[in-house]
Amino acid sequence: MQRLTLLLSLLFFLSTATTFTRGHNITHILGKHPSFSTFNHYLTLTHLAGEINRRTTITICAVDNAAMSELLSKHPSIATIKNILSLHVLLDYFGTKKLHQIREGTALAATMFQATGSAPGSSGFVNITDVKGGKVGFGPEDNEGNLDVFYVKSLEEIPYNISVIQISKVLPSDVAAAPTPEPSAMNITDIMSAHGCKVFADALIANPEASKTYQDNVDGGLTVFCPLDDPFKAFSPKFKNLTASGKVSFLEFFGVPVYQSLAMLKSNNGIMNTLATDGERKFDLTVQNDGEEVTLKTRSVTAKIAGTLIDEQPLAIYTIDKVLLPKELFKAAAPAPAPAPEKEVADAPKTSKHKRPSSDGAPSDSPADSPDGDPADQTADDNASVTLHEGRVVAVVLSLCSGLLLL
Repeated sequence: MQRLTLLLSLLFFLSTATTFTRGHNITHILGKHPSFSTFNHYLTLTHLAGEINRRTTITICAVDNAAMSELLSKHPSIATIKNILSLHVLLDYFGTKKLHQIREGTALAATMFQATGSAPGSSGFVNITDVKGGKVGFGPEDNEGNLDVFYVKSLEEIPYNISVIQISKVLPSDVAAAPTPEPSAMNITDIMSAHGCKVFADALIANPEASKTYQDNVDGGLTVFCPLDDPFKAFSPKFKNLTASGKVSFLEFFGVPVYQSLAMLKSNNGIMNTLATDGERKFDLTVQNDGEEVTLKTRSVTAKIAGTLIDEQPLAIYTIDKVLLPKELFKAAAPAPAPAPEKEVADAPKTSKHKRPSSDGAPSDSPADSPDGDPADQTADDNASVTLHEGRVVAVVLSLCSGLLLL
């Protein structure tokens, strides 16, 4: 009996572990409520749904289709709709019980609009007040204290993870509702020049082919990693030595043809294609994150994201502290020679006599005749080791269960 109890406990542990690791999905949650289909649709269209799914301890203040129709009747741009809806995403958990038990009757909650950096001052905060008669009022901090939006009901709650509630209408905010220029109307190089990336921006302006590639990709989604002025100034002599086609590829290498918010970059590790990627010419880079720090890696350089110039879907521009060197144009530094083996291990197997042609004499950051090796190989090995490790854990647990049944 004790063995059976132990076995059942193990099975329960496995099932609950699987449950706990599943994240919430706001699209699926709202999909159960047809009267919120328009709100749900625009969360997806503005890419806010992905941001919500990557976060925990969050509250979504949803409005029904009638309230969304009123908003859409003003014909706001997608960027403006994103700002308005991001004001409805509170970066804290407010379930029904908590809303009616707010300490001192009022609370100020930061929103995703505030987190984007697009909200000046405290305009990205929402005031939540437990008013008389059991009502809970909501109002943006820049709404002069007016609380004319009220809690209606809870749609779904996963305690301390996500709460989805209905509020009576769209939160009014002149700042969030302000007209936002269409992405294609934004001048990428002006944004860079005004925020510490003038040298890179000037190089892009001087290269019409690369500049056009950037501008053509804005509407479909674009992420730019712009080297700051000091590191790019130091690199300029090497840039001038590149061929005409090499300069185009090099400049395009700092753009990714997909919108990546900072939250997305912080939750993703792996290889990314760039604007310069073309068939066998990979021109890719590796994104790695460690907590709040995001790094970009090529074979010979690791750069950190130093700041955000703009992060408004579908365009994001970040500054980086070093100039990344694509392996297709620059050779990696030769590894340090291994120490000579000790006499007692002289019988160890000898290395192969077939060696690659030596690249001695070529500086580590000089133009490469042909890249050797591929960082993707190491990534694949790392992924394989993770998979193997997980497989072993499952095998051990299953073996233990089988052993208990046989006893």
